[in-house]
Amino acid sequence: MGTRTPLTWSVLIPVKELAQAKSRLSGLGDADREALALAMAADTVAAAVGCGPVGAVVVVTGDPAVRAEAGALGAEVLAGQPPAGLNQALLAGAAYARQRWPGRGLAALTADLPALAASELAAALAAASSITQSFVADAAGSGTTLYMAGPGAEFRPRFGPASRQRHRQNGAAELDLPGIRGLRQDVDTMSDLRSAARIGLGPQSAAVEKALGERGALRECVRDECRAAR
Repeated sequence: MGTRTPLTWSVLIPVKELAQAKSRLSGLGDADREALALAMAADTVAAAVGCGPVGAVVVVTGDPAVRAEAGALGAEVLAGQPPAGLNQALLAGAAYARQRWPGRGLAALTADLPALAASELAAALAAASSITQSFVADAAGSGTTLYMAGPGAEFRPRFGPASRQRHRQNGAAELDLPGIRGLRQDVDTMSDLRSAARIGLGPQSAAVEKALGERGALRECVRDECRAAR
């Protein structure tokens, strides 16, 4: 009996221009918010680059700082995010990846996973290797952090509000795996960042969080977030 060759994946990571990223991080100044968004994207890209089943990481972005950081980490970079938004950016990345590396699976990964470990991504990709379409929901339970389509399958990302439900309705199977807390913990708010820190931040995100904490910026940000929630 022959041994099945493990599936190789192209991972697509769209990153907004930093000036527009993470607007819900209440209380952080623009420079701090952009530094944190860049650090989280860098840690996400680094984890994907270091993941065994991943043959290539393609970052789609219009931001020059993100392009430089992602390229230095070993990712392929497509300049410019289509104006239609995140899903269109992913479709552009998918078209590039399929032309460049035909026969691979395609995986769309959000860029705000500072606690992601390469082993978690590998576990999800392994579970998805025999499924036409699949996804991993975020920790909050309404969104999606990872969407995957096997070789030859139509690539139909449905990121945005209520993306968990939208991916389900589009025929994707939800993967409920143990031990992938970092993969599920995206960061939109300071509460999310604290949850990611309890899991364990990547080096760049940890450095930014430490600097913010030493300046008291995190305390101010948490107070602003609590006021906004009232």
